[in-house]
Amino acid sequence: MRVPIIRLGRILLISIQTDLTDNDALCLQSDLIKKISDTEAQGVAIDITALDVVDSYMARIINDTVCMAQLLGADVVISGVQPFVALSMVEMGSDLIRAECVFNLEQAMKRLEIRMSTRGDICLKRDNYVQ
Repeated sequence: MRVPIIRLGRILLISIQTDLTDNDALCLQSDLIKKISDTEAQGVAIDITALDVVDSYMARIINDTVCMAQLLGADVVISGVQPFVALSMVEMGSDLIRAECVFNLEQAMKRLEIRMSTRGDICLKRDNYVQ
């Protein structure tokens, strides 16, 4: 199952609506990194509200994906970590230390807009300047 990646201006939005298999998670990681590179996205919002379980493998995939996105120049915000998911992740010793976490997708989008407005960088895309 492919997870859709939606482009909203300079931000890519991912809303994971079902639990992912390990293979689905790797495909999402690959698709996202390619999309960031292709679109020169400056921000990524990943909503995991619908995830009932984030095991150690999924936490590692999310964390690695965040690192990859940041290396490409995109800021990442995770939204919707459920309380029981946060509890189990801390108990496992896993965390999402590389990404800022917020309550909901609206806050993630606002946070990314603020970050991008203060970065001051300009992307050159097909002879047009995009701020």
